[in-house]
Amino acid sequence: MELNDGHSIPVLGFGTYATEEHLKKKSMESTKIAIDIGFRHIDCSHLYQNEEEVGQAILSKIEDGTVKREDIFYTSKPGDELLPKDEHGNLILDTVDLCDTWEGCRTNQVLGVSNFNRRQLEMILNKPGLKHKPVCNQVECHLYLNQSKLLAYCKMNDIILVAYGALGTQRYKYCTNEDTPVLLDDPVLCAMARKYKRTPALIALRYQLQRGIVTLAKSFNEERIRENMQVFDFQLASDDMEILDGLDRNLRYFPANMFKAHPNFPFFDEY
Repeated sequence: MELNDGHSIPVLGFGTYATEEHLKKKSMESTKIAIDIGFRHIDCSHLYQNEEEVGQAILSKIEDGTVKREDIFYTSKPGDELLPKDEHGNLILDTVDLCDTWEGCRTNQVLGVSNFNRRQLEMILNKPGLKHKPVCNQVECHLYLNQSKLLAYCKMNDIILVAYGALGTQRYKYCTNEDTPVLLDDPVLCAMARKYKRTPALIALRYQLQRGIVTLAKSFNEERIRENMQVFDFQLASDDMEILDGLDRNLRYFPANMFKAHPNFPFFDEY
């Protein structure tokens, strides 16, 4: 998919976020598998504390000839550093292809943003002397939070929406409880999966791609990583897309309640 700065971003990305220490240690192995299978968009962050493992995986696949550096689209969310690289291994690649950072928005060097609402995007777009507007906005987006209004606004302004949590994220116990609905168990979604003879996860991913959303799929399971690449093998009918639109509940699996006191907390606005 073409970005507003002339570069291109692969529409399906491999997410590397890990909440548990043993999964962080598996980041290198799973990233290597993802690249071998065909993923070329790798999404990571300084906050994930596994950029060293992810970077080593990419370098190893370059060294063994599987890919060239220019084949990989690497996204980082480094905080104050636009090109993070240090001896502690937070990022060992020389460059990033996309930098998603709130801090970067204080300059005209920002390439992308994350978790911005419409009002915050407007503040950037209306900034006097702005040289480079954001190419994308990475937000939580799935069937229960389809972000239709924010998506329409981003499309109107030539900003790509990037979806994280596209499969729900109900496995993250720290931000859910026993009453939190499991997206991949939704009966409408499961019925759709049976109709297309695909898994619910593939239907959920395909739904996002057909809406023009760059979608991140995260897994540390080789079978599921392989399965996620099958999202290009079928297409959903327009009436089925409308049915899936109707599943929206405005439900956030990541409400980020710990940041509610921040003056720029984005989720108080409608979108």
